[in-house]
Amino acid sequence: MLTQLGPSPDASFPGPDEALEEPNGLLAYGGCLSVTRLLSAYRQGIFPWFSENDPILWWSPDPRWVLHPGDLKVSRSLEKRMRRGDLRVSFDRAFSRVIRACALPRTGQDGTWISPSMVAAYEKLFEAGYAHSFETWSEDTLVGGLYGVGIGKVFFGESMFHQISDASKVAFVSACENLCAWGYELVDCQVHTGHLERFGARPMSRTEFVSEIGRLSGLLPEETAFRYSML
Repeated sequence: MLTQLGPSPDASFPGPDEALEEPNGLLAYGGCLSVTRLLSAYRQGIFPWFSENDPILWWSPDPRWVLHPGDLKVSRSLEKRMRRGDLRVSFDRAFSRVIRACALPRTGQDGTWISPSMVAAYEKLFEAGYAHSFETWSEDTLVGGLYGVGIGKVFFGESMFHQISDASKVAFVSACENLCAWGYELVDCQVHTGHLERFGARPMSRTEFVSEIGRLSGLLPEETAFRYSML
């Protein structure tokens, strides 16, 4: 039976191993999207994902797809694209613009899971210093980017967008390279996509993932904050 969470931000989650097999990883519903609740979820390998008219749904799929940033694979074509130098990447310069761009419906999709309540919740996480964005610019125009949550030595990726070819890929490569340099050890990709697998993402059992999160979330990376506004 699926657990319903109470409204208190301190209400306990069930153990991730109690998640359903079908749909894979559905663990609980209800609760709230406060900073306290979201941080508690991420530290236990749990994340929210739900449509605008649904209750808040909490997930912990098995396996979990992850990327060690030092294992990043970049295709020759993308390396060539990045050497052109016409795209530049910043971080934490335009978080609200990035998450709102990620929330726009995609071609072939009906609606979006990044609802106004999710946008507001992650903007609060950004204000608290936990949510971060990487932005790709063509001159002064925002053309791509991604956002996620950084806790300890883990970066939990959430969503990305692009308005021109390769803009989100450039942001992702730059994010991984800099996260590696800053001492981050794991990027959570949540679920499988061929796109992320080509970058080097691999499956990890939920048990191992939760164990790794427990080990890494309490550690400080070499750079304890996103210190510079332009990469």
